[in-house]
Amino acid sequence: MKIVERIKKPIAFEMELFEKKFQLSMSSKVALLNRITHYLVNSKGKQMRPMFVFLVAKMVSNGEISERTYRGASVIELIHTATLVHDDVVDDSNRRRGFFSINALWKNKIAVLVGDYLLSKGLLLSIDNNDFDLLKIISVAVREMSEGELLQIEKARKLDITEDVYYEIIRQKTATLIAACCSLGAASVKPNSADVETMRKFGELIGMAFQIKDDLFDYGEEKIGKPTGIDIKEQKMTLPLIHVLNKVSNKEKNWLINSIKNFNRDKKRVKDVIEFVKVQGGLDYAIEKMKEFQQEALLMLQKYPESENRNSLEIMVNYVIERNK
Repeated sequence: MKIVERIKKPIAFEMELFEKKFQLSMSSKVALLNRITHYLVNSKGKQMRPMFVFLVAKMVSNGEISERTYRGASVIELIHTATLVHDDVVDDSNRRRGFFSINALWKNKIAVLVGDYLLSKGLLLSIDNNDFDLLKIISVAVREMSEGELLQIEKARKLDITEDVYYEIIRQKTATLIAACCSLGAASVKPNSADVETMRKFGELIGMAFQIKDDLFDYGEEKIGKPTGIDIKEQKMTLPLIHVLNKVSNKEKNWLINSIKNFNRDKKRVKDVIEFVKVQGGLDYAIEKMKEFQQEALLMLQKYPESENRNSLEIMVNYVIERNK
């Protein structure tokens, strides 16, 4: 059994029902919109976000979930899909999860309008049902994701990121969305309980580990073979690089910064940077930090009685750092 199917096992029924409800939540009277949203539904990924919502909701409530849980999962998907559609326009990206992006098929203007539409559908789904607490959780996440992206852009220009700033960027950019899924799952069944904050923190820890794992892929970590160097080409400061910049001599530091700023398109130079970061222990350090976040997340799950849902969340936490793509 594939790992994602194993994770999904305790929530297979809920996920099937969710798909139907989610499709309904996107419906419109405009035929073009329905065509595009139908395409979006069919080009979805592993659906980790709704899986987090349902697994957490069932774990904290001993298996009981409500309509609010389905609405919460739909709101997360609607609003997150809106941000992805807009991201593809901003990045001028033609592919998303192996499918053509909306802007590649229907051009930028339509993509931006579709993103706006999905955002409004998400807002209204919460407002019409008085789920203001759930709406607040996802709205804070969207605000933080935008701030994280802008902070990264601002810092990339100077290449002066400390480890603390890096953690703040990935907390906002990546971890905040997973944190929102987990806290929203808890809030959907046990509003205003301590579980909402516990699960937010749990999701944040997984998100931090997830992003560091992504950083490692740039260095050809484990099974994916050749290093990509994409982050270096884009002047993104990742943890292995930050760690090495902070420990080497001024001469080596200047060479690294000069390489990233002025030679980031030179394949040989990028390869040399990757090799230097490896030799200086940048990867080992990042792996160690990633595992610290993972262990802390697993520890938080121990507060809950053992169940199929908790087991699936444990598999999910391990999958985040063991995946090879």
